Amino acid sequence: MRKSPFLLLIVLTFVIELVLCFFIIRGIRDEGQDTVAVNECVKSVEDHFGDSEKYSKTLAYTVIEPTGVVLFQSTGEGTPDISVNDLSTSVNEAIRNNDTILDLVVEDETVGKIFIHNQSSARTERAKKNLMTVLIVFSAFQMIFIIIYYIYLKNTILKPFEKLNDFAIRIAGGNLDVPLDVDKKHVFGSFTEAFDLMRSELKKAQIAEKKANDEKKETIAKLSHDIKTPVASIKSSSEIGYEIAKDEKSREYFHLINEKADQITTLTDNLFNSSVQDATQIEVNPVRQPSEVVEGILKAADYRKKATDFEKSPYSVPACEIMADKLRLQQVFDNIFMNSYKYADTPIVIKTSLTDDYLVIDISDSGPGVKPEELPLLKEKYKRGSNASDKDGAGLGLYLTDYFLTEMGGKLEIGNAVKRMGEMTEVTGFTARVFLLRR
Repeated sequence: MRKSPFLLLIVLTFVIELVLCFFIIRGIRDEGQDTVAVNECVKSVEDHFGDSEKYSKTLAYTVIEPTGVVLFQSTGEGTPDISVNDLSTSVNEAIRNNDTILDLVVEDETVGKIFIHNQSSARTERAKKNLMTVLIVFSAFQMIFIIIYYIYLKNTILKPFEKLNDFAIRIAGGNLDVPLDVDKKHVFGSFTEAFDLMRSELKKAQIAEKKANDEKKETIAKLSHDIKTPVASIKSSSEIGYEIAKDEKSREYFHLINEKADQITTLTDNLFNSSVQDATQIEVNPVRQPSEVVEGILKAADYRKKATDFEKSPYSVPACEIMADKLRLQQVFDNIFMNSYKYADTPIVIKTSLTDDYLVIDISDSGPGVKPEELPLLKEKYKRGSNASDKDGAGLGLYLTDYFLTEMGGKLEIGNAVKRMGEMTEVTGFTARVFLLRR
């Protein structure tokens, strides 16, 4: 799997975030007061005590009288984030704020105190705000990259894998006609190509098996006929011999020959019947389903997108509840669409309606249709119309479709769409009508 640029971006933003946080946290430390600046500030106040206009404004500080009255406050130059409310106005408050407390001495007389504001807490608050800003901004970028990466993974891995899963379910259900769309752009590209190649090979094997079975049935049918002919002669001769035999012993022999001839005939019939009949049945488990599942199944079956009108009408299936086995219902519509693709290859019209007992789905094409005398045979096993002579297939599609629908409580009706032109009629297409039992 190729490395995604989104994953690299997520890692890069995480590294940048860690570096910035490291420098911000490293900068949170108590740098202490600038002794020279403090001394200059105190000297300025002492030299000009009483004339606040000449006091130094480089630091943030408060000047009070010995009685505690505030004489002057400076927020300092270059410290716009410090206001007067941040300055201490009493000794207790200055001690609590860890301010520098010094006496003001003029002519050997203490005239007041000065509280030099401790800016470490302000720097810490600024650092916290910066740290929070970095975390929020980079977390937002990471979240955006993660969402984009998830969408990328969903489109390149999850959706193709879901398609492979649905395809595997169809293969397991015996549907080898619907091909798998191969998209080599995503990570499963070569894998899907191998999957569809497997389907194609299985389809060839199925056709070869069908051909071998047909040849076997034909051989057995010929053998059974060939065996029955001499057995019938033996039986006929033994019956005559039984009638003309003069002693009881001979009559018993002829009677035994007659019974064995009947036994051979019965065994030959059983052998023939077992070769042309399936010994097992396909399991169908219908459960209560919302009718909206039919829309998804129809769209999945129409992989060549021939039913364009239905594709534009996402709510064309009436709302109700039906009895259906989703896997078998998928096979039903797969078979119908595959027949339309194979024998008509025209646009398909889907119409839905409700009756008291059924949800009815009409699937119609505008192909040549089927000969009227062949219509009743199409739902029988191994029966195909004369239009199928040059098409591959086993003649099981509509037989299985009818079987599945019957097991789900529904039914299948097939027929030609005709257009009357005076006394003449013209076939304008073929329609398969599916009845799904309502609950």
